[in-house]
Amino acid sequence: MSDEPTAAGEPVERDGLELTDGVVTLRPFEESDIAAHVDGEDDEARLWLGQPGPSTRDGMLDVVQRWRREWAAGERHTFAIHHDAVTVGTVAARPEGDQTISLSWLLYSGHRGHGFAARAARLLADFSLAELGARRVQAEVDPRNAASLRVATRAGLHREGVRRVVLGMADRPDATGMVILSRLATDTPTSEPEGFRALLNSFLPRKRAISQLLLRDRAGRVLICRLTYKNDWDLPGGVVEVGESPQLAATREVKEELGLDIEAGPLLLTDWLPPWGGWDDAVCLVFDGGEHDASLTDGIVKQAREIREAEFATPEQVHERCADFTSRRIGSALASLADGAHPAYVESGG
Repeated sequence: MSDEPTAAGEPVERDGLELTDGVVTLRPFEESDIAAHVDGEDDEARLWLGQPGPSTRDGMLDVVQRWRREWAAGERHTFAIHHDAVTVGTVAARPEGDQTISLSWLLYSGHRGHGFAARAARLLADFSLAELGARRVQAEVDPRNAASLRVATRAGLHREGVRRVVLGMADRPDATGMVILSRLATDTPTSEPEGFRALLNSFLPRKRAISQLLLRDRAGRVLICRLTYKNDWDLPGGVVEVGESPQLAATREVKEELGLDIEAGPLLLTDWLPPWGGWDDAVCLVFDGGEHDASLTDGIVKQAREIREAEFATPEQVHERCADFTSRRIGSALASLADGAHPAYVESGG
């Protein structure tokens, strides 16, 4: 290997190249690997490759020649994965512009479940960053391919999100999205605690949080708002920003939407909201906004982009104006406040 990395996409010497971690070894794919490929390619491999039929030896001879030409042009570097002198799969690096390289991999039937693909992908990611001039390596994985998603994360690639596609834009003709995972040259190694935590943080589930404020007047009515983007009414509040305290978010939202400086009090209710109407599921946190004089509404300055109306409403009016789950949530929050047992937990309002 050279002391200085080449630019991504520039040719790298093929003859004699070998990458190993002591368990798997990567060598440029040769004619001698074809038999293992033809024998090991099964329905699962063809499924995720979007390949309609099995490979043949003659067809693979043409493929290997194409891979050689692509290697010489710096367009693709295709390796055979070896374990104990047996060809168990392939892994490839394909430049995408000057500084990004895309990785792909395939394990043959009978060799899956041993961690070979993750080891091979990690080796090739290291090589791409150190020797192929990449500043970023990435993989695009069908979200239904759980095994390949595990390979990518075990190889140290962080989950970035899902690239939506129209049918026919991905390897599989029925794919509607591809998960994008990547590793940067500046990423902290996953062997260090901070790097490992960052990797976990990239793919562990995240849930949307909504903070609301329960404001009452001295007659026991509840302040509700009619929103611009839906016909029913709701408690004042909104989505918690990334890294923001949910309690502070409730205070901020009421200030932004209604122009009221009211500090959120204790948590009264946690309400889990199932997926609905195009929204993912979420957790709604209702905080105590205190009791106020009815004249509080005189000081409201509505954010016209989101709020049409805001007023104190009786329980009967809440039931009439709010969606059923919102009405249940308000009732549950009031019950939690009355019995002093807060915070309570409900689902879809209670």
